[in-house]
Amino acid sequence: MSNVAPENVPVRFAATVMLIDDRPKLQVFMMQRNVKTIFAGGMWVFPGGAVDATDKPELFESISIHRSDRDASKLLDMDNGGLTFYVAAIREAFEESGILLALHKESHSPLEIITEEDQARFSLYRDKVNADSQQFIKVVEKEKLILDAGQMHYVARWITPMGPPRRFDARFFLSRMPLAQTPIHDDSELVHSAWFEPKDILDKFDSGEMVLMSPTLRMIRNLANFDSADEAIHAASLNLPSERARINQNREIILPGDPGYDQGEEDVEFGWVSLRKGG
Repeated sequence: MSNVAPENVPVRFAATVMLIDDRPKLQVFMMQRNVKTIFAGGMWVFPGGAVDATDKPELFESISIHRSDRDASKLLDMDNGGLTFYVAAIREAFEESGILLALHKESHSPLEIITEEDQARFSLYRDKVNADSQQFIKVVEKEKLILDAGQMHYVARWITPMGPPRRFDARFFLSRMPLAQTPIHDDSELVHSAWFEPKDILDKFDSGEMVLMSPTLRMIRNLANFDSADEAIHAASLNLPSERARINQNREIILPGDPGYDQGEEDVEFGWVSLRKGG
């Protein structure tokens, strides 16, 4: 048990990406964390994690397409450094699920990891990046790739309230799963993974079969309002103004339009969400 007072627990920057696809109905890729992990043990999550010191915008800006640091920062309502979160989300997706949101530098064609040779090579890269024996940027450069940050759409910000032993200021992104890549959990920090329709996740949560953090659950509720990946991606690309989350009497996260929002509390969960139908 941590002896650090809750108000003294540092808040780390983090990024996560909701990978979606039509299979044939809208589904989202989820992974279950190892019960032994300190943060969110046993819970189902999206690929993501803490921002790393190597996720610097100045290192990646020249190999990231459709997102300069200036543009990324504007979308995230920051003065600068916004591209860091896109890079972190892409790196974490690669480390945790093996998915690399990237294009070939010369042709701008999507990265494919299909052949046994490709799968073995990128699996080795992934192991080395996870073991900190190779930097993520070196993988991108060696394979002559550019990060497909333009495919990622910023949809939410959640800040862990005081109490947990680890706190994060996390930016959430939405992206379509690459056609020629197959996700798989790392079998260490993540022990299970699967594709789910949002409604099925909500049903499994209600029955106690799946455990989710409250921000994850709220994002699934928002995603359940869409009928297809195209519709969700389009809505995310509109960059609608973020709406402030509140908590109702049942301790559920609510957003504008939900019953009881005007009477909801703002000092329990700290979240801002832009993923919704509109335009």
